[in-house]
Amino acid sequence: MNKRFVGVLFFAAAVALVVSWLLYRALKNSGPQQAAAPASAKIVVAAKDLDVGAVIKEDDVKLEDWTGPFPEGSNSRPQELVGRGVISAIAAKEPVIEKRLAPKGAGGGFSVLIPPGMRAVPLRVNEVAGVAGFVVAGMHVDVLISGNTPAGDNRQGTVTKTLLQNIEVLSAGQDFRKDPEGKPLVVQVITVLATPEQAEMLSLASAQTTVQLSLRNPLDKAVAKTPGTSVGNLFTGAKGAPAPPPVVRAVQVAPPPAPKVAPKEPAFVMEIISGTSKKEQKFEPAGEGK
Repeated sequence: MNKRFVGVLFFAAAVALVVSWLLYRALKNSGPQQAAAPASAKIVVAAKDLDVGAVIKEDDVKLEDWTGPFPEGSNSRPQELVGRGVISAIAAKEPVIEKRLAPKGAGGGFSVLIPPGMRAVPLRVNEVAGVAGFVVAGMHVDVLISGNTPAGDNRQGTVTKTLLQNIEVLSAGQDFRKDPEGKPLVVQVITVLATPEQAEMLSLASAQTTVQLSLRNPLDKAVAKTPGTSVGNLFTGAKGAPAPPPVVRAVQVAPPPAPKVAPKEPAFVMEIISGTSKKEQKFEPAGEGK
């Protein structure tokens, strides 16, 4: 074999090796950089499940390493959260954030769920009237009342009317009572959120009428205008609650004015003296005494 050809072959092989090595280094350096380790810090998390209304104690929270972005409202000092009330359930190992806690000094219990200016009103209903157990906290309902209108026309029977709409439910549970015979009686209690004016209406309605709830879609905020209905309308097909009978009021009629009487002219009296005697003679005015 020609020595010159062998030399060229070896030179080409050496150049190919060098180029391959340079290309390998270039591709290696241009590859994705090694990701930096994410920052880690300690934040306060729940040591166990915390229910709504609970007051946080020292053993309810703990510090734990948290990797990644910090949740908004998180805290790194457990002492600042002790004594705060829980207004939204917190699961174990979940960050304890500010918006799930009641303001400082508000304490715990059910009252921390009531916004300023609102009232919590309990309603006792049976299982059917309470939508058969489907009503839970956070849902929205309409309140219907059934009864007889006072001083109204009872020929139409019981009247049902939608009293309030889109009322938020705060809690739903059972109240264990006893009937007049001493037997246990389970009553469904629904606590709703209402304004002071609505609270007055609900209190009177629960005492004087039969209350029933109707469940609604929480995204449906529209207020429906309903005329109400009665038992009579169910058979006749008429719409709306019966109109109240006309109210008859006694009107006092003033007596006719008395005819004017001209003032009476006084009589003319003449005194006649004869010796020691004296007498009077009365003369009536003209036109009188006839």
